[in-house]
Amino acid sequence: MDGIDSTVPHSARIWDYWLGGKDHFAADREAGETVKRLLPDIALSARHDRAFLGRAVRFFAEEVGIRQYLDIGTGLPTAGNTHEIAQRAAPDSRVVYVDNDPLVLVHARALLTSHTPEGVTDYVDADVRDTAAVLEAAARTLDFSRPVALMLLGVLNHILDDAEALDIVHRLVDAVPPGSHLAISHTTDEVDGAAMHESTRAVNESGGTPIVARSARQLAGFFDRVELLEPGVVSCSRWRPEPTDIGTPPEVYHFCGVGVKR
Repeated sequence: MDGIDSTVPHSARIWDYWLGGKDHFAADREAGETVKRLLPDIALSARHDRAFLGRAVRFFAEEVGIRQYLDIGTGLPTAGNTHEIAQRAAPDSRVVYVDNDPLVLVHARALLTSHTPEGVTDYVDADVRDTAAVLEAAARTLDFSRPVALMLLGVLNHILDDAEALDIVHRLVDAVPPGSHLAISHTTDEVDGAAMHESTRAVNESGGTPIVARSARQLAGFFDRVELLEPGVVSCSRWRPEPTDIGTPPEVYHFCGVGVKR
């Protein structure tokens, strides 16, 4: 497929490998195993990050009443995609996915289609850094005069410069009206920081998608133009988890938060 280099690891395919998918190459598996040697629970963390997506979308759809979603950094389709969860709760939900990986694009066009006849699903081939292009393309499907759920899950950790990452969030938040919500998940050095930094260094040196880990305090800074909702910036496993009999879930290597624009 044009534009796909199977010899260089890519974050979307490494993620797919950790989640037990099939859309990855030897370079991705090697990079994924390198990280697993340093962070043995990284696959578990990836699953908790994915579970956070589901809980956040259900919160937006069922409790807040949001019907529009801009999911940036889509990754490879897997079970429980944003549009499936949103349209199951509200069939008229409109979802725009954004990514710029050629393999993701191929799968998205084939698989990320509307789950209901009332709903709409679209895909934008763009880089999160080019927010003007993202917003212009998304406006074909979304009405930016009505609340939007901005979803930046596992994408800001690929923007190495702190100021640039914050500027991206600001531009997106500024483009949506009050009542819109912001969801972010991100690799963190709050849990086994030394191993996390070693793993990000190894991935970066392999030529893979550059990645950085940030602290909970840094992640909270991304919510400076919205009201950060309870329980704040926490491990993805601990953001409004489903009730269980096993007590508090363990912290994982991905932290998250949700905020509302007032």
